[in-house]
Amino acid sequence: MSLVAPQWPAPKSVRTAVSTRLGGVSQAPYDSLNLGDHVGDRVEDVLANRAIFTKEMPGEPIWLKQTHQITVSTPKSRDLSRRVAIEADASVTNTPEEVLVIMTADCLPVLFTNSKGTAIGAAHAGWRGLCAGILENTISELLKISSGSTATDFMAWLGPAIGPESFEVGGDVVKSFQDSGFPVPTKAFTEISHKPGKFLADIYILARSRLEACGVKMIFGGEYCTVRDQQRFFSYRRDGETGRFASAIWIEK
Repeated sequence: MSLVAPQWPAPKSVRTAVSTRLGGVSQAPYDSLNLGDHVGDRVEDVLANRAIFTKEMPGEPIWLKQTHQITVSTPKSRDLSRRVAIEADASVTNTPEEVLVIMTADCLPVLFTNSKGTAIGAAHAGWRGLCAGILENTISELLKISSGSTATDFMAWLGPAIGPESFEVGGDVVKSFQDSGFPVPTKAFTEISHKPGKFLADIYILARSRLEACGVKMIFGGEYCTVRDQQRFFSYRRDGETGRFASAIWIEK
């Protein structure tokens, strides 16, 4: 199994595991370490892949049913819904060995920790969730479970997502961000000269601006492109029918 190692100054007690598409058992077009159980892959292959991915983890991750919304799963909300699928696009915890995980294939995975390593989070930020406030909601919930912390105590790592040279969007996406109530960085959208009404979007710049507006100053990562790096990453934009890789984080005891 091949992993991506986040380059960020997280405390040693905070562990991460970011998978690639390599090292699993799934057949094309899900080859080979597909972790998504909702994409049409054989269930037994997905379970085998998840066993490979989670082998070194302290417990089974909290797998979310991601809906491109802004709901954040918290320790309290999970206590109330243990027997039903957790519909959320982010999760937070201050419990050691509770593994948070986000699945993506172009959308932006964002991992969080405070400098003490006592509170962590993971968010799935597609453009819709990013525009609607999933990162802001995640920070808000992190502050609730980390007594005495402020947003400046937190750092964020921007994981593998669609890169700025591959993310073509329409004017509707640009307008959604312009109408969201947050300033839009000038370099976030670039007009495509030969395609009227089309733009190249930089999801990393958009995420950084939202995090900075929340008070998060320590932001790392953002150098990937899932579309262009076909060997390592699944990409829905590139392939349509494809698998999902995962970004996991937990606090070691």
